[in-house]
Amino acid sequence: MKKRNTKKELSTNCKYGTKECTGGFYFLGFIGAVIYYLQTSTSFWNGVLGILKAIVWPVFAIYKLLGM
Repeated sequence: MKKRNTKKELSTNCKYGTKECTGGFYFLGFIGAVIYYLQTSTSFWNGVLGILKAIVWPVFAIYKLLGM
């Protein structure tokens, strides 16, 4: 008899193209982008703008990649 997967077991199995597997990579990229933008900011509002840029950093990366 085949054992049915529980919800916990399904969440630990990463399959290509699922959001579950890429969330960790996005979070690490977000943290790195926040650190970069905060280090290069010269004022408080540039730091706030840097945090907002860090949220959408993949957009900037794809734009630069497609611009090549």
